[in-house]
Amino acid sequence: MFDTADDGQLIERIMQKDPDALERLYDRYEQVIYSFAYRIVKDSMAAEEVMQELFLRIWKNAEHFDAAKGKLTTWMFTVTRNIAIDHLRKRSTRVPQQAGSESLELIQDQATMTEETARLLMAGEQVRAALRELSRDQQQVLDMIYYQGLTQQEAADLASIPPGTVKSRVRLAMKQLQKRLSHWGRREHVHD
Repeated sequence: MFDTADDGQLIERIMQKDPDALERLYDRYEQVIYSFAYRIVKDSMAAEEVMQELFLRIWKNAEHFDAAKGKLTTWMFTVTRNIAIDHLRKRSTRVPQQAGSESLELIQDQATMTEETARLLMAGEQVRAALRELSRDQQQVLDMIYYQGLTQQEAADLASIPPGTVKSRVRLAMKQLQKRLSHWGRREHVHD
């Protein structure tokens, strides 16, 4: 999903004003960019605006990306962070002065976000994608046990299945997740 060679081809096509390439880049990164922006601005509408501004800037200024200086995703997260901080600054000037120093501290704190945060968001998206590939039954038991905090016996009772079936589904799901996600970690280290 996050193939840097493919990203390079997309940005080249965007420089040539290929709208399909921009659409593919948007589809690939919209969720992770939105999540990253939301962590900074803490507002869904503002995060959407930040994301839209990023892709508008990519369309208008794709030639500013320099592959020799780093990965496309690093550049995108840096631009997103800058747009989000600008948004916070504009918003803080509209807020009454009583919150002035707190707003400046917030901007400084948000400015310390690193590529590691972006990498974690991308990893989370990879996990969500891998979870979506599991069978419905496997998703159900993982949700009950890991997200709802139920015991295997409680999950078995709730789903009206034997406890052994719950254990089997969890074991198979974990094996599939491990298989699907193991290549992602190695690929990330290769591109670093």
